[in-house]
Formats: sequence, C-alpha cells, structure tokens
Amino acid sequence: MIRDAHHPLWSPLVSRYVRWKLSRAFRGLWASGALPSGDEPVMIYANHTSWWDGFVVHTLVHAAGRTGYAVMEEQNLARFRFLTRLGAISIRRGDRTSSLETLRYCASVLARPRASLLVFPQGRLLGAHEPLRFERGLEVLGRLSKARAVPVAIRYTFFEHEYPDLLVSVGEPHAVESIAQCEARLQAQVDALAQVRQPAGLTPVLEGRRSVADRWESFRGRGRVLT
Repeated sequence: MIRDAHHPLWSPLVSRYVRWKLSRAFRGLWASGALPSGDEPVMIYANHTSWWDGFVVHTLVHAAGRTGYAVMEEQNLARFRFLTRLGAISIRRGDRTSSLETLRYCASVLARPRASLLVFPQGRLLGAHEPLRFERGLEVLGRLSKARAVPVAIRYTFFEHEYPDLLVSVGEPHAVESIAQCEARLQAQVDALAQVRQPAGLTPVLEGRRSVADRWESFRGRGRVLT
C-alpha cells in the first residue's frame, strides 16, 4: 500500500498546481451546497466519469479549509506519486488482503480532525449517463470508521461558451447506510445536476478561462457574466 505524504511545504504547492490546472482547462467551477466546515471528519463519495474528478473534489475540500485524502488505484498512484502530496492512498482492487489493509488505514485517517476522505465507490471510470453501481468498500469503510458520508455529484458540460464548465452538487452528511441507499442518494443528485441549464444559481468556487462572451461583456463595462 502507498500511503499519503502530506507535507507542510510541498502540499500547498501541489494544491496551487491543481487550481492552476483547473483554471486553465475550464471556464469555472460552480457548486450547489458545500462541505461542512467543522472539525468532524467526513467520507466523500462521488461519481467517477473523468480523470479530473479528484482535482475537482480536492478544490472543494481546500475551499472548506479541510485536509483532503483520496483512495486511488495502486497502479495509477505508482505512476503519479506526486498525488500522495494531495493525500492519495493506494488500493489494490481484486486483492482482498491488501484492500482490507487500505480500508483500515483509511479508517485511521478518518479519526483525524477535519479529514475529508474521497472514495469512488464505482471502482472505475464510467460514462456520465451510466447508472451508478457501487462496490462494497464504501459500506465496509463506513462500518470501520463510523464517519458520516457526503455524496458529491460532478458534471462536465458546455453552455454558451467555448470552454467547459464544472458543476458539482454537495449533499448533506449522513450515516453510511446500505449500498443501495447510498447509490440512490448520489443518483438523485447526479440526475438533478443534469437538469441545470445555466450555472447562474450556483456558487462560484473557482474562476477559470474567460470566454469570448465574457470578454465582450467586460469590454461593454458589465463585468464578467456568471452564466
């Protein structure tokens, strides 16, 4: 197992790199809801449709003033070791003994104040329109840690701009229930987020690339249009 490697010097620098990468690739990150800001540790579970997902949730965690951790496939984390500076922890899917070691370590992480541990219970990247089907790790980790869970839905979309927008929906913390109940909670958020036609009603978390429309409105003296 590869453990996280938060460092008081390097971790903030890597976080700045993450925000820079998102700001260069997207028009903005917009959120409905927010992670709890208290000391209570929480386990975040999200749909997994893009390589960017971990960076998106890390930005939410950073905005809430929390310490972020994430579970990641061991073969991928071995390739991108710098992600341990963002709290990445490896898991070896298909290896029961190794997976249990990771889950026990994650439970110890969730005993730390203000910890936010991200898991992708689908276990792999899937299409945005595929129904959610969770593996058992989320339920096991809930029993081991007793931490409350927060569902986070992520959507990548284009509106009337040449750059894509990131939309997220952060649900309310809840005790970990059955896998079917957690699936239903997150699926409802994913479905609701898919109906959003403009991000004007959401809270801007990160400002990215300015589109032609943004520049035109700025030229006209109206400032950036948050739509």
